[in-house]
Amino acid sequence: MPIIRKPAIPLTERSHPWVELKYFTYHPQVYSRMLGHASDDARAGSLVSVYDKDGQRFGAGFFNPSAHVPLRMLHHGQEVVDEAFLEKLLDRACDLREKLPGLGDPAVTDAYRVIASDADSLSGLAVDRYNDTLSVEIHSLGVHQRIAKWLPRLHARLGTKKAKVHVDPSIARIERINAPAVTGDAPPAVKIREHGIRYEVDFTTGHKTGFFCDQRENRRKVGEWVKRLGPQTRVADMCCYTGGFSLAAKILGGAEDVTGVDLDEKAIDQAKRNMNLNNTRINWVHTDAFTWARQMMANKTQFDVIVLDPPKLVFDREDVEGRIKYRDLNGLAIQLAKPGALLVTCSCSGLVSENEFTEIVIAAAHHRGRKLQFLESTGAGPDHPVMSNCPESRYLKLLWARVL
Repeated sequence: MPIIRKPAIPLTERSHPWVELKYFTYHPQVYSRMLGHASDDARAGSLVSVYDKDGQRFGAGFFNPSAHVPLRMLHHGQEVVDEAFLEKLLDRACDLREKLPGLGDPAVTDAYRVIASDADSLSGLAVDRYNDTLSVEIHSLGVHQRIAKWLPRLHARLGTKKAKVHVDPSIARIERINAPAVTGDAPPAVKIREHGIRYEVDFTTGHKTGFFCDQRENRRKVGEWVKRLGPQTRVADMCCYTGGFSLAAKILGGAEDVTGVDLDEKAIDQAKRNMNLNNTRINWVHTDAFTWARQMMANKTQFDVIVLDPPKLVFDREDVEGRIKYRDLNGLAIQLAKPGALLVTCSCSGLVSENEFTEIVIAAAHHRGRKLQFLESTGAGPDHPVMSNCPESRYLKLLWARVL
């Protein structure tokens, strides 16, 4: 049976402003090579109607012709989308978080992700809640132009009071956002709770939105593992940042000997403050994880539990150097593991799939004459969902294995 195509919608009948696609894509981020014509009134930051190459309505998104990602899709479908629809997307994201167990429960946490960019159909916007404060990370001019209007709605939904809005300077240049790097009425730092552990989130020195809520359930699991292994368990938290896994091993797990290592001096200072908030003691080492691991090997020091959570190391699909760093760092961690030790190794590089990461870790182990007994793999919590048309947003991957 022949395919019957609908006639193209005439230019005079299209919803303004509009852009047209050259090729079909369902991905939320559309690059210049995939874009065709745009109406004369399609300005930077405009909410535009999107038409496919056959002239049919395809959806709507934010347009910014000078940006690295000139079209960010917010909706796919035949409906005409307006500014009120975008507020419904904010509500939909809040609705999900209200349904997720534990979020906002004082016994669990008052820190979680409220909006996860493409995963909530709000490309270019990440919002974390920290107690009564929202931390907002913006990657899109369209979002930046509307955030002042959206914040009161989010506060009303969530019961929050203050906000910190951050635009990375490099993103500001790419998106042509003429704004200070940080705005809002948030204090320099706020205190949060997670599974009974207290943390200080410092907005002046913290990475991204200030704290990594995505590791919440994995921190708890590390604490549970250590508790089963007993107080004599020796724990190494490599690339510890502000000490989340270290504190979980110490407070939830009861380990007597916990060492956290990080090259970022400000992160180590924050880790010490977090330690003091919880009236406990942890060994903090301000140095490069590679250097520290080699020194431990020279000292013939080994550990019962090793957590390896480096920052993003792979920045594009052809980044060989970043993949080598993953292999070498995992190799060093594996050499510090006692026979039967637990290794929890993480990757937050979205362009490295779980299969590829697993192969890298296996190669690191086998090259050093060790085998791994994989127990499970985990990722971010459900407040960091993944949309089916953007699978690479499942950036966080953890492998849990015994080192034999």
